[in-house]
Amino acid sequence: MENTKLNKLEKYWILYDVGNSAFVLLIATVIPIYFNSLAEEAGISPVDYLACWGYAASAATVIVALIGPVLGTIADTQGFKKPLFAASMAVGVIGCAILSFPRSWLLFLVVFVIAKIGYNASLIFYDSMLVDITTPERMDTVSSHGYAWGYLGSCIPFIISLVLILFGEKLGLSAHLAMTMAFLLNAVWWLIVTLPLLKTYRQENYVSLPARPVRSSFTRLAATLRDIRKQKHIFLFLLSFFFFIDGVYTIIDMATAYGSALGFDTQGLLLALLVTQLVAFPCALIFSRLSKSHETSRLLRVCIIAYISIALFAVQLDKQWEFWLLAILVGMFQGAIQALSRSYFAKIIPSEKSGEYFGIYDIFGKGASFMGATLVGIIAQVTGLPNAGVAVLAVLFVIGFIIFCKADKLNGRNA
Repeated sequence: MENTKLNKLEKYWILYDVGNSAFVLLIATVIPIYFNSLAEEAGISPVDYLACWGYAASAATVIVALIGPVLGTIADTQGFKKPLFAASMAVGVIGCAILSFPRSWLLFLVVFVIAKIGYNASLIFYDSMLVDITTPERMDTVSSHGYAWGYLGSCIPFIISLVLILFGEKLGLSAHLAMTMAFLLNAVWWLIVTLPLLKTYRQENYVSLPARPVRSSFTRLAATLRDIRKQKHIFLFLLSFFFFIDGVYTIIDMATAYGSALGFDTQGLLLALLVTQLVAFPCALIFSRLSKSHETSRLLRVCIIAYISIALFAVQLDKQWEFWLLAILVGMFQGAIQALSRSYFAKIIPSEKSGEYFGIYDIFGKGASFMGATLVGIIAQVTGLPNAGVAVLAVLFVIGFIIFCKADKLNGRNA
């Protein structure tokens, strides 16, 4: 019988989700609202503000999507994964810490893009650590716990940040100083909770150190890209992941920007997204428990179908209470679909090439985010209607569902 208790290394790995999720929550709430205020001061219209935000989020993700496979392949080399993880995490932390310094909306976006590149790159190495810190039988559980505790833990610095931002004047703080303290708080939180993993992690699965590790990494990556076409179950899963995770990442990145463009109350948007985090915690743990008695593929199908319904509901969104309901529905399935996708992929790839494969995984994931955010921005600008861009997300979820069913069928034959 499987021991359900988490060991020390698994807990330390989960802590990184707790750390970086604080930054993710800022991206979903405070950062776009702060950018909105800078854009308004510069005379940027709501539609153009939403589009510029989408383009910035897209730029960060597409850059990491391009360099991710190379970094991931290098990280598979003995002794390389931890330093690369630490460096990318540091870029994200430092970028988060200095976000309040730029007073120009354009310079703010540049700093944001750099911070998000560091965050996205760190996830390539972090996700690939899953094969080193636990067994295949426990991957669903550990991955789900990562997202669950990430959602709950990120609420601690977020609530403190909200107090500083919403009640700063009563505390004798200027609006800018309150925002600066909030960004610094989340950066320090991210760094501190990462230290236990940096101290204890050891790379168990790796490729032996060659004479020329970087050149060798390019050679291995080229070979894998050729071979992956023969592993149809992996390729089709990645293709399905590209489509269904597109909607998930786009909703995460642009929910508050979308609400702001519709003219919803700022304080209500922040509190609604906090509700998403609180709902996501128990729901991710519920799916973790369900994964012990139900196939991962079946649970993923449920999550994708749920997101199709969520996207269709978001198209007609025009009232603040509907945004609250949307936040609750997203919270129910957001952690589950990400955690189960991560663990499902980790089970079907060679463990010694986890960094390389998760680098490719990142192309499909972050490439999808680029496409989704860009499409929302373009359609919103062309039609002048923020709601119009959301309609395309439902179509992408349907395509992802169809391809995933085919991929899982092939995976069953290869098992």
